Amino acid sequence: MITRLFEEVRLGPLLLENRSIRAAAFEGMAPGHHVSEALIDYHRAVAEGGVGMTTVAYAAVDRTGLSFPHQLWMRPEVVPELRRLTDAVHAAGAKVSIQLGHAGNMARRSVAGSRAMAPSARLNLYGPVWPRAMSDEDIATVTRSFGAATRLAAEAGFDAVEIHAGHGYLISQFLSPFTNRRRDRYGGALEGRMRFMQGIMHEVRAAAGAELAVLVKMNLRDGFPGGMELEDGVAVAEALEAAGADALVLSGGFVSRAPMYIMRGAMPMKEMSRRMTPWWLRTFAGAFGGWLVPEVPYEDCYFLEDARQVRAAVKLPLVYVGGVASRAAAEAVLAEGFDAIAMARALIREPDFIRRLEAEARAGADAPSRCDHCNVCAARIYTTTMACHHHPGAD
Repeated sequence: MITRLFEEVRLGPLLLENRSIRAAAFEGMAPGHHVSEALIDYHRAVAEGGVGMTTVAYAAVDRTGLSFPHQLWMRPEVVPELRRLTDAVHAAGAKVSIQLGHAGNMARRSVAGSRAMAPSARLNLYGPVWPRAMSDEDIATVTRSFGAATRLAAEAGFDAVEIHAGHGYLISQFLSPFTNRRRDRYGGALEGRMRFMQGIMHEVRAAAGAELAVLVKMNLRDGFPGGMELEDGVAVAEALEAAGADALVLSGGFVSRAPMYIMRGAMPMKEMSRRMTPWWLRTFAGAFGGWLVPEVPYEDCYFLEDARQVRAAVKLPLVYVGGVASRAAAEAVLAEGFDAIAMARALIREPDFIRRLEAEARAGADAPSRCDHCNVCAARIYTTTMACHHHPGAD
């Protein structure tokens, strides 16, 4: 029995063979900001495993937007490397997108080459980073960088770009009243806080043309007091629809303030702190990490109640992400009018998860993902490559 999950779906100019998407979870497989064989192999495996589209994560549009030495940086010299990746995914039968973003106040001087910048010069305790406030020239430069990165993505053979406007990265920092304290036209009420995002969408939409789909990952809410709440999230979704987005990926949380609101489940601070350098940061995280980053219980479809409000407000395709770890959960979300589902941890645990669900659908069965939401995979990515610790050979 084939169900709605395995039907085709159209996201703007892009037709997917089924409604599953590998969400843009950082792989940590780009040493020196170049594409590695491991990155190609992983996305090939997910494509062979049955997803409609896989998403290469967290590619910086500019050097100033880098957080890590093993993060992609979009520039002309990586286009041939990315072309090898897109060719591999296409040969395996799936479509492929790339997530484009800028770290803002989470950029590291050691890799970004300069002091971090943000909407306002406000301490990011979780860095710790004290960024400088962006000038109008900075805003114009970064805005153009999103357009340039989109053109490079098209040249590299991607079917879509996903603009990262969530999770407390730069666009999200402009949207959030917690990080945006500006008193110029880029701050104040939500209308001003959205202006940076809208300028980026203008550049990206022009660069994408008619054949490259433009998806946007956005926050339903930031997940902590003083951040963006659901009413603002709905307004952002309406603005993105007006700006020409082909689909929205609905998420939530702030990496630098409420990271477990994004993922839910265990917070493996012990695993994270043991990998940290320098020693003082490792000691600090071990002593205070549980207080700074409290656990949030996992439940299936944990963003669904908020996402319904966006579904009622806009007509463009919506991709649901957050707690879809079984065919039953996927079908429940799709039955409510969402167009596709995205998942990450289930596909880190089982790259062939979608293929298994399809086989089980034919047999009338539905075994959930083997992922136990321990989040060790997330704890690894800041210092090494993404991997499920249950897999043989994972350190």
